[in-house]
Amino acid sequence: MNKLLLLLVSVYSISFAHAQDGYITRQGEVTFFSYTSVENIQATNNQVLSLFYPSSSRIGVQILMRAFTFKKSLMYEHFNESYIESDLYPKATFEGDIIGFDANQEGSQTRIIKGTFTLRDITKPIEMKATIIKTNGAYTISGELEVLIKDYEIKVPPILSPNIAKNIQVSFKFQYVPNDDQK
Repeated sequence: MNKLLLLLVSVYSISFAHAQDGYITRQGEVTFFSYTSVENIQATNNQVLSLFYPSSSRIGVQILMRAFTFKKSLMYEHFNESYIESDLYPKATFEGDIIGFDANQEGSQTRIIKGTFTLRDITKPIEMKATIIKTNGAYTISGELEVLIKDYEIKVPPILSPNIAKNIQVSFKFQYVPNDDQK
């Protein structure tokens, strides 16, 4: 609970510091995919909150774990109860900087985003390639990264280990609009 409160305070303090140029999405998309010879696992979350500040190249993301949807309800149950333990760890977060970002450039830029990703109260540095598109005063940021389940102490029973990939492919797409809540 204290970490959640700290996260909210830090997100709000960032938004006050950059109130003149904040952008937001409340319906960002994060998808993950796990390939195994037994069964592929894919889930999508369309309720991701993200803030982006072009002038400082800062980005923050909050992902509600229970908002992921799966093709099978049993996958949803296992994901939330056994692997992620969503009752204990309801959110994942990312905070970072877009390296070499030019806020004045229209069109597309491919850049590296460096920051920290927190899942199950474990924070690790992470780096990913992303495409940032500026069109008509709005931004879209999309990209992919790989998450190692061992880095976040996700326990997989030995009998199920063939069903869960060791590396999870994560893709994201955030379509930002100016954050009018700041005015």
